[in-house]
Amino acid sequence: MTRKNKANLEDIARETGVSKMTVSRVLRGASGFSDQTRARVLREAERLGYVPNRLAAAFGSEQASTLVGMCVPRLTSGHFSHVLDGVDRALSRLGYQVMIGCNNHAPEEEEAWVRQLVSWRPAGVILSGRHHSPGTVELLRNSGMPVVEIWDLTTAPIDMAVGFSHFDCGVEMGQFLIRRDRHRIGLVGALAGAHEMGRARREGFQSALARGGRPLADAEVLIDAPGFYAGYYGLETLLSRSPRLDAVYFHNDEMAIGGLAYAQAKGIRVPADLAIAGWGGMEAAAILPMRLTTTVVPTTTIGKLAAEGLVARLRGEPVQDVVVVPTRLVPGQTV
Repeated sequence: MTRKNKANLEDIARETGVSKMTVSRVLRGASGFSDQTRARVLREAERLGYVPNRLAAAFGSEQASTLVGMCVPRLTSGHFSHVLDGVDRALSRLGYQVMIGCNNHAPEEEEAWVRQLVSWRPAGVILSGRHHSPGTVELLRNSGMPVVEIWDLTTAPIDMAVGFSHFDCGVEMGQFLIRRDRHRIGLVGALAGAHEMGRARREGFQSALARGGRPLADAEVLIDAPGFYAGYYGLETLLSRSPRLDAVYFHNDEMAIGGLAYAQAKGIRVPADLAIAGWGGMEAAAILPMRLTTTVVPTTTIGKLAAEGLVARLRGEPVQDVVVVPTRLVPGQTV
């Protein structure tokens, strides 16, 4: 067989003595045939140098689409890189491919992406968060495709949801700081004005402090994206206004590590003078000279469960509409 005459399903079927449909099912990872048939087809496909036409599969020329769209808030987010890894690994194992988009925490950008995605006729879609524009919700409900909303849990999803409560994460950390006898508690956040999940954590945190009789003393919520330097100068700005704070809760672990660097540079003792807490369970938080107090989120598991639930829905298998994934507050040496 020449390079120009690439092997196709008919070639493999002819060489193995099975039907073209059986060859297609084997190569898609389906069931309904013997292990011997599967081994023979795969062996012959490799010998002939068969390369599947993913575009044909994705657009439905021979089968249903194998594309699954996934929209994340930021492509630079460490958390969502792990979620994407969980989604991609699970979908690849199940015979699907992921198409990635980004909404920059803006519902109108998400809607524009969804409109483009729907025109590709994907098998399903995975969205981050639970706040979407009315246009996005209408588009997806009219499409009839499976939809999984991840990360910020909703009990009334468009179709399915996999995630946890950011509000509860904030409440838990607020209660923890109160139990550690902190009285003048501040907060450093990011993405001010954006539709992001950190806002729910802030609300939960403030709620817990208010109920505990220690309302939030001060907050610095930056317009910038969260990061190490944002945490550094966010704490600098906050303490310039409120130097007597004895604890600060950060938007995430990156910002908390930046805050630790500022405290070290200025001779502020942690936790004796200032307790510092983060969120997210960033790997680096566990290997710092002082282990960071944080909330660990099972990011890869969320991606895996979302992908598996979506494919189960496509296959008509029973699946939970709402899956709650537990988070875990890990006390460190910074509080």
